[in-house]
Amino acid sequence: MESNNKNKVTILLVDDSPDSIVLLSSLLKNLYRVKIAITGEKALEVASGKDVPDLILLDIMMPGLDGYETCRLLKSNPKTAEIPIIFLTAKTGDADEEKGLALGAEDYIIKPPNPAILRARIKTHLKLKEVRDFLKDKNEYLEAEITRRTQEIKVIQDITMIAMGSLAEMRDNETGNHLRRTQKYIRILSERLRFHPRFKELLTEDMIDRLCKSAPLHDIGKVGIPDFILQKPGKLNTDEFNVMKTHTTIGRDAILSAEKYLDSSAHSSFLALARDIAWSHHERWDGSGYPQGLCGEMIPLSGRLMAIVDVYDALMSERVYKRAFTHEETVDIIKQGSGTSFDPDIVHAFLEISDKFFKIAEFFKDDKRSLL
Repeated sequence: MESNNKNKVTILLVDDSPDSIVLLSSLLKNLYRVKIAITGEKALEVASGKDVPDLILLDIMMPGLDGYETCRLLKSNPKTAEIPIIFLTAKTGDADEEKGLALGAEDYIIKPPNPAILRARIKTHLKLKEVRDFLKDKNEYLEAEITRRTQEIKVIQDITMIAMGSLAEMRDNETGNHLRRTQKYIRILSERLRFHPRFKELLTEDMIDRLCKSAPLHDIGKVGIPDFILQKPGKLNTDEFNVMKTHTTIGRDAILSAEKYLDSSAHSSFLALARDIAWSHHERWDGSGYPQGLCGEMIPLSGRLMAIVDVYDALMSERVYKRAFTHEETVDIIKQGSGTSFDPDIVHAFLEISDKFFKIAEFFKDDKRSLL
């Protein structure tokens, strides 16, 4: 019997009248598990305890906390706010009923209640609560599923970026550390510029995250450059350099082809930024860069940021065709390029945090065996 009783719906009866408690208990005990509280204070304690009631029958006229105040406090507590409340009262005025309903009560029954009406009202509100609980659980499940799938898509996007970027790195005799370094360089540089008047509208937290994810694709176009040019140990001649310059357009076209399989919203949040970086990171502030010869703020901000990041890492890295420059030499070259190769404000920010660039370069230094 005790086990069956625990499985019953629980009704909390709140009333300071012994006669009312006896009457109402007798009407409900065969259908529900009945708990009793004789004050509003006790009702709050019981309702917020471990075993939350499924419905509350609440008298209005009680010493201490009356029913109205008890109802208000129950509805203001997230743990008890969803419990249906039915007022039981001898008051018959419309204003009294309106006040109770305005506080969040589901129903209002005059005492002494008609047993059939009381049971019917309780059954109705328990059914409504059951439906609400089902919909709430369903919505929470759907929200959790959307969150899970969104995260899954983000992970797939990140892996796609890294995998595509790695293709170019392997063709260019570089290592995965180059990808890690450029991602970290562009993050700290963007965060340094985040509150600069020129950039604060663009460099949101989301934008910075997307810059970091897009950075590995800056040289994806190198997959289309012949090996004899890409891996030539000496300086490229004019014809070879003209071919090398096409890696920006090849990269843009490759990403553009991938974008065709995505909807328009995905364009703006995923591959579009990578496309801009691949296409514009060799443009120069004075217009002497390639492939379009853009100048100043005509160059996308992502390309201007990547330009400094890419040059810093290229100069600092040893390759078969060049020695590694020192940090001091690299910083000086970038400083001299302010206003010609690079956006002056971005160079200024770089100079302020160049020591952090060096720490990243040292921490993610290439293994020389990978260059052989």
